[in-house]
Amino acid sequence: MACKRIDYSLYLVTDSTPEILGSRDLVHVVEDAIAGGVTCVQLRDKTRTTEELIAIAKRLHEVTRRADVPLLINDRVDVAAAVECEGVHVGQDDTDLATAREVLGPSAIIGVSAGTVEEALRACEGGADYLGIGTVYPTQTKKNSKVILGPSGVREILAAIAERGYSTPTVCIGGINHSNVQHTLEQSVTSSGNKLDGVAVVSVIMAAPEPARAASELLAIVRDVNSKTTAALGAPKIGTTQFATHEVVKRVRDLKPISHNMTNLVVQNIAANVALAIGASPIMSSYGEEATDLAKLGGALVINMGTVTPEGLANHVKAIKAYNEAGRPVVYDPVGAGATSIRRAAVKTIMSAGHLDVIKGNEGEIKTVFGNDQTQQSGVDSSSTLNAAQKAYLVRDLAAREKTMVVMTGETDYVSDGTTVVRIHNGHKLLGEVTGTGCSLGTAISAAVAAYPESRLSAVVAAMLHYEIAAEMAAVRADVQGPGTFVPAFLDELYKIREATASGDVSWLGRAKVSDAFAY
Repeated sequence: MACKRIDYSLYLVTDSTPEILGSRDLVHVVEDAIAGGVTCVQLRDKTRTTEELIAIAKRLHEVTRRADVPLLINDRVDVAAAVECEGVHVGQDDTDLATAREVLGPSAIIGVSAGTVEEALRACEGGADYLGIGTVYPTQTKKNSKVILGPSGVREILAAIAERGYSTPTVCIGGINHSNVQHTLEQSVTSSGNKLDGVAVVSVIMAAPEPARAASELLAIVRDVNSKTTAALGAPKIGTTQFATHEVVKRVRDLKPISHNMTNLVVQNIAANVALAIGASPIMSSYGEEATDLAKLGGALVINMGTVTPEGLANHVKAIKAYNEAGRPVVYDPVGAGATSIRRAAVKTIMSAGHLDVIKGNEGEIKTVFGNDQTQQSGVDSSSTLNAAQKAYLVRDLAAREKTMVVMTGETDYVSDGTTVVRIHNGHKLLGEVTGTGCSLGTAISAAVAAYPESRLSAVVAAMLHYEIAAEMAAVRADVQGPGTFVPAFLDELYKIREATASGDVSWLGRAKVSDAFAY
């Protein structure tokens, strides 16, 4: 199941005990807390009868629904079903996740408590919509905690679930208050930038004389810390090179640049859908005479050499010249460049037709474009014969020679502007199981370089991270069983990343794996 987009920034867990709530009405306290900024509410009560619990839950749901804040019930799946609220939260000793899902259905939010790496991974694998990680600090509201994690324990769990490719939202719980929330959030961030989505609190709000004020002050701290972390995640940095990744993704969405694809029929459908998912406007036209007008629309051209014919090659040459004259970017994908003598000759024709702003291909294709590969390719596939250093030098030298950007795709991707060379370690093997996904990366790159002329390197890196992280996020979804179910999920994740970034959420960039290609 895909994780629902819920704001977990300030998650309130209720407590009805007299020492916490006193003589106040629980619903009124929660209503005040929501007015102060609480973004999610969990009704936790282990003492009321089922009838009493349903009654209080219905009153509470009226309040949360008006505020568009999800209400979850602790453990009691039957109560959640009776109230028809948004979901449940289950602990390790409560109703199991699979049973809760079966009863409440696929649209319900189901959170799971996790106090160890093993529990967290098991919950992610089972399709939990979020994790409640804890206990972080000792607390009077939950005295039976098996282990106290501290920020370092939270960080270990975050690193483990990210390493396994899960993007399940997380909150931490246990002893969180105004004095330690900033430290907790900052110290929980992993070395790769993975961070908590929010904090879950109990007594700091439920026992507060002014719940609205307590919530407002806590939320301000949480959002301040996360905005600083977000800013750092939004600008991946290698040495002195900083990539404006989030700005590129947002720019594509806002500007909707034309991506003019001259590509083969097999690829056209998925390439067009990829363009739409990231926010670009696809045009599929292989007629070179149209290029003069299309080049004036402010977009970019993609030349995909999937099908080589004399007529097609002549159209490619016309289009390259038209886009060069308009000063608009050209992305060249030399598909199967080394497979036949016809394709090798076509590469020379296209390379001499005009300036290419980005050249993208696998190792065999890039070697053919460079002109020093004597090995015949087998179709569009490429087996690797170069080590990491040789790959880095190849893309750098080709980029420097052609005054262009070069992208060499593979298990690890290499990107260079002729000076800087970076490696990107993202992606998923299912991309290689679907026709057209490699070619469609060129479409994504074309939109990025059209929308962000300030830095071609930033634009290309951003497009690749958007594309490959979306693939990772799609591949681990419970509804993905193989290549057939992967494609629609992949398009969904491209779209979700684009919309999240537009709203300021770039937590997906915590998955980015970008490194200096010469740092061995």
